[in-house]
Amino acid sequence: MIKPTERRVGYGVAMGYGVTDLFGGGAFAIIGTWLLFFYTTYCGLTVLEASSIFAIARVIDAILSPIMGYITDNFGNTWLGRKFGRRRFFLLLSSPLMFLYALLWLTDMNYWYYLGTYLSIELLSAMVLVPWETLAAEMTNRYEERSRLAGVRMIFSQLGGFLAVSVPGLIMQFTGKDNPFTYTLTGLIFSCVFCLAVFTTWRCTWEAKDVQPEHKFKAEVQRSSGLFNHLKYLILDLISSFRIRAFRLHIIIYIASFTAMDVFGAVFTYYVIYCLGKDAAAVSAWSSVGAFAAIPGTYAFMMLLNKLNLTPSSALRLAYSSIFFVLAFLFIVYYTKTPVPDMVFFGLFILNGVARAGLIYIPWNIYSFIPDIDEMVTQQRREGIFAGVMVLTRKSTVAIAILIIGMVLEEAGFVKGNGIQPESALYAIVTLMTLGTAVLLAISFYVTYPFKLTRETHKVLLKEIARRKLGGKAEDCDAPTRLVIKQLTGYEYDEVWGGEATRRVVGQVNCSRVE
Repeated sequence: MIKPTERRVGYGVAMGYGVTDLFGGGAFAIIGTWLLFFYTTYCGLTVLEASSIFAIARVIDAILSPIMGYITDNFGNTWLGRKFGRRRFFLLLSSPLMFLYALLWLTDMNYWYYLGTYLSIELLSAMVLVPWETLAAEMTNRYEERSRLAGVRMIFSQLGGFLAVSVPGLIMQFTGKDNPFTYTLTGLIFSCVFCLAVFTTWRCTWEAKDVQPEHKFKAEVQRSSGLFNHLKYLILDLISSFRIRAFRLHIIIYIASFTAMDVFGAVFTYYVIYCLGKDAAAVSAWSSVGAFAAIPGTYAFMMLLNKLNLTPSSALRLAYSSIFFVLAFLFIVYYTKTPVPDMVFFGLFILNGVARAGLIYIPWNIYSFIPDIDEMVTQQRREGIFAGVMVLTRKSTVAIAILIIGMVLEEAGFVKGNGIQPESALYAIVTLMTLGTAVLLAISFYVTYPFKLTRETHKVLLKEIARRKLGGKAEDCDAPTRLVIKQLTGYEYDEVWGGEATRRVVGQVNCSRVE
């Protein structure tokens, strides 16, 4: 019988896996580009009320997402988990629930309706994305195949982003630029797309639930049953994930990069409409060009990593430098009042789209290798916990960032539904979009230097894990391998694989020989 991790992942399988990122990328690209504008323009909400919806929903979801990761790590012990998969069962369950997305885009409802519908979408995203994001690490342990899975999913994510900004613009040609039905129809169309995408992934993927531990030494964690104990172990697992050095650095890169793009996206529509004096059609056109450029941009970064063997850190710095240029250009255009031809803006957003593709693809490519580093320390596979932490940390920081944006705009005198904003509000919009985004990207730029995960170091790591699983002794490990293990895990070699670091990370551990 072929084990799940021995199956090969070609582009057909990768497409079946990656198509769900039409939801991951598309749903929140629409939300990031249009929902705040929709709430404040057509739904009668103030900018502070609208931003509070994002903040409240994401804080609640940030709490539930790691619980989702913990559940999927342990769901294989249930009858449903054994029949449908501990991860994939939730994809099957979520597919028909995608039609909840259409309910976001109705007008003439009250604050509590919009809070409830947005909260339901955040919770649905956790139920889909947390288990789905673990599958790349479960389906294969080959660097090239995991990179292929990450690359193809990012292409679908960028395609979803392209459709998110272009479809509303296309619908505007028939409904008019100021018709709220544009957004209602957009929500309904994408609900159908997301439903089919998630079902396709359920049909085309597998998980490593049939693989039994092959190593002769393992960490046996003594854990009690009961709801209180499960909550305690969940918290301990979440905290322990940050004890892995590569994951700590990765989280900083990931959170700062993605939050920077969220800040940019949240105020970009305001920048174009109020600061440049353009209309919503211009937002759609420029965003569409950037989103379309991100599709070949993702493939280009795949080639940089897989064919030209550029390290993830170097590729990230290339993407950040390009975005710094875009931000500086937009800042100068506003403050100097320089007239710029539309073709220049199109070229600028092509560059931004390609750079953004690298910024998004590379952290998610890196993520699929983190459980391997963790295994060197804990001798366990904890993909669900890492996926949960990724969602928790990002949505917590994004919730804070969006709330701060709302508070700053409110304090600066932003007037909802007004065609002309006071000068103070315009300055706030420009500063948030350029300086706020640049500071977050600068943090990520700096952290890429101590981050040492590459194709070569990953091969060294997997080779050493395989050697230890076959009963290899710690004293037989050579000096270069010991250095790699320390750079990735943050611990001396003698502390991992059942040593002191294992006890610190996992908790109460009994390292014993398995006959």
